[in-house]
Amino acid sequence: MENPEHILVTGGAGFIGSHLVERLLADRKSVTVIDDCSTGSLDNLRSVIPNPNLRVIQSKVSECSELSKVVSRSNSICHLAAAVGVELVVNSPVRTIQTNLRETEAILEAASGHDVAVLLTSTSEVYGKSQARAFSEQDDLLIGPPHLGRWSYACSKLMDEFLAMAYARERKLPVIIARLFNTVGPRQTGRYGMVLPRFITAAKAGQPLKVYGDGAQTRCFCYVGDTVEALVRLQNCPGARGEVFNVGSTEEISIRELAELVIKTLNSSSGIEFVPYDDAYSPGFEDMQRRRPIIEKLIRKTDFFPRTPLRKIIELTAAV
Repeated sequence: MENPEHILVTGGAGFIGSHLVERLLADRKSVTVIDDCSTGSLDNLRSVIPNPNLRVIQSKVSECSELSKVVSRSNSICHLAAAVGVELVVNSPVRTIQTNLRETEAILEAASGHDVAVLLTSTSEVYGKSQARAFSEQDDLLIGPPHLGRWSYACSKLMDEFLAMAYARERKLPVIIARLFNTVGPRQTGRYGMVLPRFITAAKAGQPLKVYGDGAQTRCFCYVGDTVEALVRLQNCPGARGEVFNVGSTEEISIRELAELVIKTLNSSSGIEFVPYDDAYSPGFEDMQRRRPIIEKLIRKTDFFPRTPLRKIIELTAAV
């Protein structure tokens, strides 16, 4: 019997990473996870830990003594290890920048040494302060000033993209970049400021749903299962290499409307409380007013389109 294709997933104990690991194992892949569990948890992998095709190494990517060996026997790499969440970014900017840059540099260097394809997950945050109605991969990017730590995450992830593309050009490393737009679903924690799990937890407890700012800012929320499907399709698409892709839903909703929908969907008695940004984060905090992806490029290359409507996402997330 042939050995299964082997995939390395960094950050595989995190929210998105754990769902991706489950999918790859279901597809009969062999998977190694490297995760220091600083924001993820091995509990996210409890349903697949007994699988003989899964190995978990609890370590930072940049400090993993086995990194070169694991990469050398991998067919491809999915790099999801990163600092996550607005609250973590605002409160720990040094950690945010160092984590994103060091871990990505380590994985690209190792992959380059063995010519292993890398799927790098980036973020819609790299579009920064752009006022565009929807974001295309070819758009210019507008990042805020360095004295506002809020932009450190966007800048560090954008630097990851530049570094990945530099490896692609100079060292011919097969690289794909996926800019994720507000992925949500079961296992996502509200601990670092993620809005949907915060709202669901509050609604279940009958507590006020705290909306930052006036709630007019809009987002497009993509179910984690849909995001994983897109990542798998990109990973399996040779024509995607060397390219950047938006990955997300195009169903746009304001944060105030989201709070109202969560309350209605869960039949909650909760109300809505508006909290000024300065109180929620720090003086001078700037938010993106819109974050809607253009995903035609992703559709053309992979025939992918998100399938899960927002109300269903809320029900699935709340059921856990």
